[in-house]
Amino acid sequence: MVSKLNPYLGFGDNARPALEFYRDVFGGTLAVNTFGEFGDKESPGAELVMHGQLETPSGFTLMAADTPPGMEYQPGSSISISLSGDDAEELRGYWGKLTTSGVVTVPLEKQMWGDEFGMCRDKFGISWMVNIVASGN
Repeated sequence: MVSKLNPYLGFGDNARPALEFYRDVFGGTLAVNTFGEFGDKESPGAELVMHGQLETPSGFTLMAADTPPGMEYQPGSSISISLSGDDAEELRGYWGKLTTSGVVTVPLEKQMWGDEFGMCRDKFGISWMVNIVASGN
């Protein structure tokens, strides 16, 4: 198996709806395991996501989990997920879905380096960068 770099997102208690949202954005197959599946099914937080993994038709892998019961959730602000390529239609489609109920921090538009680029925060507070490579680059 080839080594891959996969973003792994941590949530307080809403990893499942976040992963379902990303499945709606990117398509693909979502596998989710809860803390209860690997421990006490009656314990607090048993329904929370211990590990979720989305495999998309475009070859993306996105992983996520809720904060384990008993641990403090500390949302991070130093991570972004970058989507880039030359399929403008596909990337604009992702952008449109990610910005629905989200916040555009940099509009998706032509930049000084010739590509279209934009930044947003989705409705779960995750930062995204989208770069559409200009024809001929």
